[in-house]
Amino acid sequence: MAFDNLKIEKEMYGISGKSFSQVLEELDPSQQYRGTDLEGLDAFERQLKRFDIRVSGKHSDPVEKFFSTSTSAALFPEYVKRAVATGTNDAEILNQMIASKTYIDSLDYRSIMSASSNEEEELKYVAEGGEIPAVVIKTKENLVKLQKRGRMLVASYEAIRFQRLDLFTVTLRQIGKQIARQQLEDAVTVLISGDGNKNAAEKVALLGESFSYQDLVNLWSKFEDFEMNTLLAGNTAMKKMLELEEFQNPATGLNFQATGKLTTPLGANLCKTKAVPENTIIALDRTCGLEMVTAGDVSVEYDKLIDRQLERASISTITGFAKIFDEASKVMEVK
Repeated sequence: MAFDNLKIEKEMYGISGKSFSQVLEELDPSQQYRGTDLEGLDAFERQLKRFDIRVSGKHSDPVEKFFSTSTSAALFPEYVKRAVATGTNDAEILNQMIASKTYIDSLDYRSIMSASSNEEEELKYVAEGGEIPAVVIKTKENLVKLQKRGRMLVASYEAIRFQRLDLFTVTLRQIGKQIARQQLEDAVTVLISGDGNKNAAEKVALLGESFSYQDLVNLWSKFEDFEMNTLLAGNTAMKKMLELEEFQNPATGLNFQATGKLTTPLGANLCKTKAVPENTIIALDRTCGLEMVTAGDVSVEYDKLIDRQLERASISTITGFAKIFDEASKVMEVK
């Protein structure tokens, strides 16, 4: 078959605007394997099969299996990238915050905003022959700030060559989770302080001297045109919420026992994270509150990895966050 004869080179990683997997797919389209035993595998997975490299399971191969030939060695950076990406995709809290994910090919990006007033956006009655009200969409004044986040892979080839790929994947996946935690901190900062376009979140004050359930109801009432469906809380704020009498409702407990997810009596998903300040609650409409901007996928230094120069090989991502609708997030300080 075609995948058995592909010439794989390190230069396939450096093609502008295309990932290694995309280049492989162009050379070996998956659609031609429909109805065969290889259906369901992508081009990279077929190359693993070609060289009999097992990356998971108790019978997974050692790392050195990738370097048995110069051709199979060129697959190693893509394996590393996919393992790290699995860890970033496992970031459940971050995924619950993102309404849209935008991929760009540059380091400059401007998000969009609605420049119309609330009155102009109302769906008013239009008389026959009358002018239909317009909603003006324009780009924001300031660029989205992109951050490079990553980890350095520091290990000699001799130290890991005999390690099983299954275990090595766990380590790489953890690197992905660490990157995702840093991205979560960036996202929380944008929700609270804005994305540089004078759009910091509205701060909702407590009704009394101490935090109560009425404060949550008041926070919920501030979402006139949006839905408060996600609450992000720091450690102290989470404790105070769970101590409220209303959170002792049996239905809330049963839902947690059945799904492992906490919800408020108001129906919003509740997430505890160290990325949020200790005494802070962020209320969010996750369907239209935050945009994640990514300049490419996970990046690895493929030259070093292919040449077995693993010492100080970087693994990184370049991402930023922008608010979509300013009113879709609110902040409350809990005393």
